[in-house]
Amino acid sequence: MVRRLLDRLRAAGTVVPEAPSRPKLFFDSRPDFIYAIGDIHGCLSLLKKMEKAILEDAASVEGEKWIVLLGDYVDRGPESAGVLDHLTHAPPEGLKRFCLAGNHEELMLSYLSRPDPSHLWLGLGGRDTLRSYGIGEASERKTSMRSLLESHVPSEHLDFLRTAPALLAVPGYVFVHGGLRNGVPPPQQADADLLWLRPDTTNTPHEDFVLIHGHTPVREVEMIAGRINVDTGAYASGILSCVRIDRSNKIVKLATR
Repeated sequence: MVRRLLDRLRAAGTVVPEAPSRPKLFFDSRPDFIYAIGDIHGCLSLLKKMEKAILEDAASVEGEKWIVLLGDYVDRGPESAGVLDHLTHAPPEGLKRFCLAGNHEELMLSYLSRPDPSHLWLGLGGRDTLRSYGIGEASERKTSMRSLLESHVPSEHLDFLRTAPALLAVPGYVFVHGGLRNGVPPPQQADADLLWLRPDTTNTPHEDFVLIHGHTPVREVEMIAGRINVDTGAYASGILSCVRIDRSNKIVKLATR
């Protein structure tokens, strides 16, 4: 399924990498707490509320604490530029932050490299993102889109989009945006699958780890054998979700509205 989708995107002029190119992060140990946050999609106010909730939750716990964001920071919601600006600055005090890439970051990059008015990204929330940078249809008519993008999208945002890792793994857990292809070890997983694949009933749980992902909206955090889906469709539902994992493997759900 993901291959057919990528073929359709490429046929429409969307540049999608064929080979793995993004970093994959592997750690031999894990922190005391990991907070994994689902798809944000331009909902900056919900992200800030979640960070405040995490700080309050983590205040009474000693040790190292990480935030892992599962991708899709842009599109559909109203504040994509604000989300990227927020994430390119320092994380909340006392927390280490990792921002994984989602398929919408890949689509945005594709458009920025080739701003075609027929690009599929525009119909998948891209116009919402352009508006968040102050680029509307009226401004498009006055000057070239490439010039507008160069003057409105900060280089820090571009660097963030280009360098976001596709995978983070710690003992017992693997974090990605989309999914994992069956039978392929995490180091050999293709970027296209990590960012685009949607888990289904054919995905066999791995005996060595639990998969934590977003990308496929669900009404509430989904915890099933071998994987946890944290994407609760923040831009549509008004609910941004997170799971907290501690060293004992206890999992607690957090949500902000």
